[in-house]
Amino acid sequence: MTSRFRAVLRALLPAMAVALLGAQASASTLTQNVSWTIDRAGTSTKYRIVAYGDSIYAGYNGSVLNAAKYAAPTVDAEYLSAKWGTDIESIRRAKSGAVASDIYNNKIVAERSYMQASSTRVVSFEMCGNDGLQARSSFKSQSGTCSYAGLETALANCKTYVAASMDYINANAYAGTKLKIIANLYYPGYAADNVQSTCRDAGTGATVNVQGALLPRIAKMNYWMCEYARQKGFQCADNFAQYMGADHDSNGDGQIDSDALRYVAGESEASYVTRITSTLRSTIRDANTHFVSASSSYDYIQSDDTHPTYTGGTVSAGLFGGTTGSGAPRYTTFTGGKSPIWNRLGHERMGWALSVSNPVAP
Repeated sequence: MTSRFRAVLRALLPAMAVALLGAQASASTLTQNVSWTIDRAGTSTKYRIVAYGDSIYAGYNGSVLNAAKYAAPTVDAEYLSAKWGTDIESIRRAKSGAVASDIYNNKIVAERSYMQASSTRVVSFEMCGNDGLQARSSFKSQSGTCSYAGLETALANCKTYVAASMDYINANAYAGTKLKIIANLYYPGYAADNVQSTCRDAGTGATVNVQGALLPRIAKMNYWMCEYARQKGFQCADNFAQYMGADHDSNGDGQIDSDALRYVAGESEASYVTRITSTLRSTIRDANTHFVSASSSYDYIQSDDTHPTYTGGTVSAGLFGGTTGSGAPRYTTFTGGKSPIWNRLGHERMGWALSVSNPVAP
């Protein structure tokens, strides 16, 4: 690299970073692909996890240059490496800011070759978060009479592309794939949304509680993610229950809150939505304060009030391409199927939720 080129690059970097940060804020996309292999001692056998998604699977941390090394799919790879006694390659094909249609068309379909490799044993995806976030921003900015059309469109698009993604993965993933799994949505900004809208409902003439408008739509998105999974041979990692419910029985109903909030296979949409929005509504808590006991809590959400917290450092991902690398596992065994930090950080909790469905053998 010449000194002239280095000087030009140093001059351009700040402007490029500002431009991309502005693009992120306006819901444009930033590709953040990472390949990281859990390199286990004593084996050369390697299998692959392929994960498609948006900024959640990307491990987005506010940077246009790097992302969390141990985002949820790579945390899951660590669990799988211990279970199978092999190396596990975690392939994350992600676009921060992407809506469901973008992930389906430009990641799952356009980058199908990653899940067609003969080493593939797990295919995972998540989507719809940005559909919901964009619809929320639009709803919050309204004045006059409230329109719920944007929220309903986000829900409809989510259902369409979740089903299409499962069908496409079923038709295109390597025949030896042992597990196909979707991760549903937690509710970032739950507490912040407990405010009145600036628009007024056409029927009542009153302002609307934003949280009250969003929660039923998110519940329906999550229901159909898990219900389509049941219908189409996928598993469903219920992030809403894992993030939004405490790990103790806060209401005295005899159930751990995070267990009680989970989707129940075969239940109706109406039953699930009623349980989330009414019956157990009082047990839902903002994931910035996830109670692991009655007196102890951890923060699952970064300071942007959107993305999961993480540990384990970062890797290059974004403006100048993605990392391809490997490293020894942080943990080689898991007592009771859980790492020592399984419930302390957002990505660790999501990775554990994915790992619960891992097959016993490759």
